Amino acid sequence: MIIYNVTIVVDWSIAESWVKWMKEEHIPDVMGTACFTSFTFCRLLELEDLDGPTYTCQYFAESKANYNRYLELHSAAMRQSGIDRWQDKFMAFRTLMQVVQ
Repeated sequence: MIIYNVTIVVDWSIAESWVKWMKEEHIPDVMGTACFTSFTFCRLLELEDLDGPTYTCQYFAESKANYNRYLELHSAAMRQSGIDRWQDKFMAFRTLMQVVQ
């Protein structure tokens, strides 16, 4: 199992509408690619959020090939949709993890 983790710090001025967009548009669009089997969307706690709240979205893929397909076919458009809508009001970084059992 592969986990594609996106951590995002969101400016307070857009936080409420950004969460709504994530839940109603962005996450459904990512899941609609069929590259991932499930996801979790969380807000980080016990963190100084002077600049704004921090969220994570973890997308679960059955294989690295599915993740690679997402990168090749979908990720550029998905990232651009956030930039087009929110400009510089958020900052994201991405990590890739493998479940160890």
